[in-house]
Amino acid sequence: MSRAARRDRDGGQATVELAMVLPLIVLLMLALIQVVVLARDQLLVTHAAREAARAAAVDPDPGAPRRAAVGAGPLDPARLQVEPGPRGAVGDSVSVQVHYREPTSLPIVGRALGDVTLHSEATMRVER
Repeated sequence: MSRAARRDRDGGQATVELAMVLPLIVLLMLALIQVVVLARDQLLVTHAAREAARAAAVDPDPGAPRRAAVGAGPLDPARLQVEPGPRGAVGDSVSVQVHYREPTSLPIVGRALGDVTLHSEATMRVER
């Protein structure tokens, strides 16, 4: 068989292989993007916990930690839960826990995972 005849006979093989593998590649890319989004939001939750702990350490108002956490970044306030611990005297530590229910909204992957809850805790020394 000549080289040209073999090339004509095998011409569609690459197309068929790509058609079989492409859905798997797309699914893996969507999963990777979802993991990156979750990692970014975990960093935002950690930053919100630090801001909330700082507010709890310097402001005796019980609503200050929540306001600070909401203002810390682009997290949805309706999905954000801030739980400040007891505030002691100056020099004592105050802890704040932040929970965020992250919606996984990417096609296919988001439906398979459902919402993920991210947590972070920060502790600071009371200043005033």
